[in-house]
Amino acid sequence: MSVAREQEERIVMVFGVFDGLHDGHVSFLNQARALGDRLITVIARDECVMRLKGHTPQRSLAERMDAIAASGLAHAAVPGDAAEGGWEVVRAHTPHVIAVGYDQHAMREHLEQSISSFPFPCEIVVMQPHEPERFHSSLRDRVSL
Repeated sequence: MSVAREQEERIVMVFGVFDGLHDGHVSFLNQARALGDRLITVIARDECVMRLKGHTPQRSLAERMDAIAASGLAHAAVPGDAAEGGWEVVRAHTPHVIAVGYDQHAMREHLEQSISSFPFPCEIVVMQPHEPERFHSSLRDRVSL
């Protein structure tokens, strides 16, 4: 790692839908925030959520970004890439750490395959679950249907 990068503010990035903040999200964001100086939360675009989860979010992208901003849990909320797998948002913000949820298996796998292509060093850290039997998104989605 270059001296300049070592002296920079340590940036942590997370990805998610964040369609209604709950205790699991709060735990995830607090764990991620503890890994650095600045937390950037990347919010999935509606069309991405549709492709990944098979339904649109209950709240719009703007509403979800506003909720993250209002929560004070992150320093910035930004929209995710329009095209999955390009990692443009990662390249734009050059995080030192990308924190992934314990259940974000596909995201972690894609990041592990792509991380060597980033023109800066970056590590992936998996966060611990917070009551996963209660707050896992697939359980919540099943209940709300």
